[in-house]
Amino acid sequence: MFAPRGKARGLSANTRVGNMRDKIKALVTSRRWETCIIAIIVLNAVTLGLETSPALMREIGSLLLLIDRTILGIFVVELALRLYAHGPKFFRDPWSLFDFAIVAISLMPASGNLSVLRSLRILRALRLISVVPSLRRVIGGLIAALPGMGSIVVLMALVFYVFAVMATKLFGAAFPEWFGTLGASLYTLFQIMTLESWSMGIVRPVMEVYPYSWLFFVPFILCTAFTVLNLFIGIIVSAMQEEHEAEADANRQAIHDDTGFILEEVRALRAELKELRAEVGKQRA
Repeated sequence: MFAPRGKARGLSANTRVGNMRDKIKALVTSRRWETCIIAIIVLNAVTLGLETSPALMREIGSLLLLIDRTILGIFVVELALRLYAHGPKFFRDPWSLFDFAIVAISLMPASGNLSVLRSLRILRALRLISVVPSLRRVIGGLIAALPGMGSIVVLMALVFYVFAVMATKLFGAAFPEWFGTLGASLYTLFQIMTLESWSMGIVRPVMEVYPYSWLFFVPFILCTAFTVLNLFIGIIVSAMQEEHEAEADANRQAIHDDTGFILEEVRALRAELKELRAEVGKQRA
């Protein structure tokens, strides 16, 4: 029985489409393609940085704008190829949606009230995160650390609030600029936590009026800069370690599956050789 001619043509057309999609998918996922995209992203970041110089814009502004438009066109074509290659799966990948949003922002008109969007073109440099696997692992670790960081943020907020209320009551009258209100005290304590000009800029002037104020500031620094912030670092490092171990486990499982497949193929080949030898033996007999 032969298939109808129209049905056969439909099947051959679907086969051609499938083959074309497979070829494009192999292209956009190849290492060489990723290297080219990384180079283009870096070039675009450099040109966008050069556009901030008025002198360069007067001399080669038209060239920089031409390069920018050309690179944007390359990004659009690359995104369209990925969308065609992956189909609906494209919109289920968070990194693909990230790239899509960045390119969509770049395509918005940057005139009139939307002129601020011109400054958002530099977001294209963030595409390096979605292209470079090591950067994706770092972001994955940070996202995995967010649940654990929530309790530390609450603890930090509680410590800041307690110390800010105390600082406002203790030092607000003599230093209203730093501790006159709760908001000013919170900002001043944040500066002290970062250890930026905390001694000569804030604490020593306060100690000239309140000699024992170090009994307040030293415990605050110990609680925040040397304890709570280190908890942040510990949770992030732990999350990244778990991310790395999960990836290593996935790689080991893939190697194990490939090894099992190869062993099955070897067993099948041995069985076929055994059958061939048996047939040859029968023929000779």
